[in-house]
Amino acid sequence: MSDPITVFLADDQELVRSGFRMLIDAEDDMEVVGEGVDGADTVRQIATLRPDVVLMDIRMPGMDGVEATKQVVALDNGTKVLVLTTFDLDEYVFAALKAGASGFLLKDTRPADLLSAIRAVAAGDSVVAPSATRRLLDHVAPTLPDHVGEPDERLDVLTDREREVLVEVAKGATNTEIATNLFMAEGTVKTHIGRLLAKLHCRDRVGLVLFAYETGLAPA
Repeated sequence: MSDPITVFLADDQELVRSGFRMLIDAEDDMEVVGEGVDGADTVRQIATLRPDVVLMDIRMPGMDGVEATKQVVALDNGTKVLVLTTFDLDEYVFAALKAGASGFLLKDTRPADLLSAIRAVAAGDSVVAPSATRRLLDHVAPTLPDHVGEPDERLDVLTDREREVLVEVAKGATNTEIATNLFMAEGTVKTHIGRLLAKLHCRDRVGLVLFAYETGLAPA
């Protein structure tokens, strides 16, 4: 049996951490290895514990989740950051994703979806909740660079088909949905996404979403 996925909980509310701990520790393939009450406490512990995944609250006292995400990513010790948010704090999530978070979830996400997201992030995938992506980016649109909506030369390296796939990714569509929408095989979609990641120098699917909105390819 493989080692369990190690998870760190970063949230200033003890009740929230307790709820997540009960849920996660009930799973055979994952365990909570630590808890942080603010960003500085979280970064300090993660440097030693090196968990696979940290569930990062955005709004915490002192060092917030955005700065903590930057510092955790800078540790370069393999820990992935999964941001937790509520819609009234969405403007902070964009910054956290730019800082290197592997995705975001809403705090009212169903337990099964949270567990699936942890497993996906631990496996090296990214989690951009399809149902929330559009609303998130609507909220953070005012924080996007001024050139959004104007032609961006970074798009010149893409084929027309790759641009179409990128737009679908920005909408939060899954590979299966992209295949259906663009009338192509799912394997072909995966190939296009791999090329997009390489051409655009994006770390993961989250990076593609942000790139599409930054360059104005996806409507803000």
